Amino acid sequence: MQAQDEASVFLLKLWPRIEANKNRIIAVAVLIVIAVGIGWIFAVQRQQKEADAGEKLTQLTLNPGAKPEAYLKIATDYSGTKAGERALLQAAAELFDSGHFVEAQAQFQKFLGENPNSELAANAALGVASSLDAQNKIDLAAAAYQQVLRNYTDATPVNAAKMALAKIDEAQGRYNNALASYQDIAQQSMVSFMRQEAMLRLMDLKNKIPTPTTAPLSASPAPPAATLPSSK
Repeated sequence: MQAQDEASVFLLKLWPRIEANKNRIIAVAVLIVIAVGIGWIFAVQRQQKEADAGEKLTQLTLNPGAKPEAYLKIATDYSGTKAGERALLQAAAELFDSGHFVEAQAQFQKFLGENPNSELAANAALGVASSLDAQNKIDLAAAAYQQVLRNYTDATPVNAAKMALAKIDEAQGRYNNALASYQDIAQQSMVSFMRQEAMLRLMDLKNKIPTPTTAPLSASPAPPAATLPSSK
């Protein structure tokens, strides 16, 4: 009962202040309602934009003759959506597959610049390295593959970068480095084409490396036979 009385007294003291500032309170309340409404509208629009982008990307993916430009259009029209990210990455991949390695590299780099924290960033970084590799810029490609190993943990792009580096090491005669990389991939528990390739390359490289040979020990010459003194 005492608590109720105290609450009533508090309201009686507060009410004059409310009356004096009711216009301001109403204005603040209206602003809050408007802000919530705008936020809700933006959320609905974003969901609709994401759904539209996903639908268009799905339809385009089902079209085997789709050009990179079509993917780039989706990426531009629906920037900021997950489907837009995937469309940009797919455009870069299509450019790479069609042999336009410089253009592919530019799009992979654009993806990384716009989406550095994307779950697909490792794939884009691998795409940059692969594009450099395809342009025969071996040193730059090796450095880019190393960045994939340092910056990401996604198993598939990391193993692909490790495999590519192993091939570079093998081609340049760094056989021990190549063997270590092939061995690491081959020993993983995953079942994949990459693991099978690593096992084959590992066996092939082991057969290529000359085995150190040691010269056979020469037999010690037999000591001269003792001769008995002749008796005269």
